[in-house]
Amino acid sequence: MTASPDDPLRPAAPAPRRLGDLAGAFALSPAGPGEGWACVEVTGVSADNRLVRGGELFAAHAGAHVHGARFVPAAVAAGARAVLTDPAGAELLAAADPGVPVLVTPDVPALLGRLAADLYGHPGRALGTFAVTGTNGKTTTAFMVDHALRSLGRRTGLIGTVEVRVGDRAVPASLTTPQPADLQALLAAMVADGVDDLVMEVSSHALALGRVDPLVYDVAGFTNLTADHLDFHGDLEGYYAAKASLFDISRTGVVVADDRWGRRLAAETGDAVAALTTGPGGDWTVTGVEADATGSAFTLAHRDGRSLRTRTDLPGAFNVANAALAAAMVLTSGVAPAELEDALAGAGGLSPQVPGRMEQLGDRPRVVVDFAHNTDALVQALAALRPTTTGRLHVVIGAAGDRDRAKRPEMGRAAVDGADTVIVTDDDPHDEPAAQIRAEVLAGTTGAAVREIADRAEAIRTAVLEAADDDTVLVAGRGHETVQEVAGVDHHLDDREEVRAALALRAGGQHA
Repeated sequence: MTASPDDPLRPAAPAPRRLGDLAGAFALSPAGPGEGWACVEVTGVSADNRLVRGGELFAAHAGAHVHGARFVPAAVAAGARAVLTDPAGAELLAAADPGVPVLVTPDVPALLGRLAADLYGHPGRALGTFAVTGTNGKTTTAFMVDHALRSLGRRTGLIGTVEVRVGDRAVPASLTTPQPADLQALLAAMVADGVDDLVMEVSSHALALGRVDPLVYDVAGFTNLTADHLDFHGDLEGYYAAKASLFDISRTGVVVADDRWGRRLAAETGDAVAALTTGPGGDWTVTGVEADATGSAFTLAHRDGRSLRTRTDLPGAFNVANAALAAAMVLTSGVAPAELEDALAGAGGLSPQVPGRMEQLGDRPRVVVDFAHNTDALVQALAALRPTTTGRLHVVIGAAGDRDRAKRPEMGRAAVDGADTVIVTDDDPHDEPAAQIRAEVLAGTTGAAVREIADRAEAIRTAVLEAADDDTVLVAGRGHETVQEVAGVDHHLDDREEVRAALALRAGGQHA
């Protein structure tokens, strides 16, 4: 089976490469004797046997629970023409001939990105490349950069938490940053599609695990850093180090220097990276902010005299910072301010539709779905909605299982401090008892205006039906997500669908 021209994630007609050429370039050794292996040609590489296409190289390495060599028969049945594995995998395969050549390298994950890039012809070098990292705002900023580039007439590819898009074709994302082989195949598909510029979110996990190797970005952007993913990174220093490493693989960049981590990063990255502040003191500064019920207009000015004025219809001071960062990144790539200002004026400013990011689904009451899944994001979202709420502000929150337990009571406290009423419900329990997670969120709350409703759909319905017309309801934590995992079982759950269903009930008169 070959890649379909309708599959936006793979190049439709990749050029074949001989195994002998790959072995020579990357010091790969054949496992055992054999003839003719060096002349075998492969047209791609995959580390997931379920995604293998005919003619590809299957990369089998150790996983969290089982070695990928166990899946070689399935990969070969799907059309894999050869296997790349480590010594442990080669030993597993020695007992039974897989029927295809097996090449060995000491560390498959460390090599995979570079090998895939070479196999696909280094597609990243043919694209303008923009990368966004940070705790909160990555998705919104990436969508804004993409929106700005498209407004300029560029054809773009987008990789992020919500979706993966090649030109005009999009599919839902499974990871914020794809695995190395999948990423290089995706970049090759973009080049084949005529994409000019790549915009991608780069997660701290991806940076720590080397998923983007060997990409070098033209422009990197940093939004902010607050406590998150400490279960993986250990502490804030480790988390910061992972985020900061993006600038080691970027030619230039822009850092929002409104918090101590941004100021530190701007100081440590040197003259190649500009600091952006929403107050005085940055290389780029935000001035003249005029907020209204639908968003904010602002001026972005550089200390060298360049400036532009634009707006965003996304609410909150944090979205002004996101929009300013997106504009500064595009300007840093060489676009003239007047050109970008004119392009954005014709495109409604920096106001793309960002699924699940301060997404308003109703106006009486106003109901907003947002991905705010950590304390700072929740504080910022509530603060953005409070000034334009004429009635009461309600919030529905939960917390994910198997993640940062320390933030749960902090999120409960933030909800009570920022909203008039709070409903604590389930998010993604994963393998933790859901009641325990809710109890830890509730531990940070006080007051009679806090309720516990385990079923998330019921919690959303209750909040929407009980709100008055001039109230605001924030449904926080899951944003665009459509799957809720409970004890290893995936259940369909989309906060936006539940909000629409509740609003329909309300319109039918079934509310308090």
